[in-house]
Amino acid sequence: MGWLGSSDKKGPDPVSRQDRQKCWESRDAYFACLDAAGVVNPGTEGTSCAAPLKAYQQNCAKSWVDYFNQRRVLAEQQKSVLATVNTQASAANRK
Repeated sequence: MGWLGSSDKKGPDPVSRQDRQKCWESRDAYFACLDAAGVVNPGTEGTSCAAPLKAYQQNCAKSWVDYFNQRRVLAEQQKSVLATVNTQASAANRK
């Protein structure tokens, strides 16, 4: 054992290009499953996306999973706000 601890690999290495790519691919597959199920908030889909969720959690660091899930919810919220703003802007232009 060296100064920096054991060299045993316990999870994905975010520095590795291949591991990042696997993470992004499994995230995209999980989010596609959520989209198909009509679920916005990850973790509320029940068992409908169990296999993609398992791959996503195995291939991505927990901090990345948390970040991506939060970004998904925020992006959906932004879409609804932008739609409301666009509707209001087009209504104001008609007057």
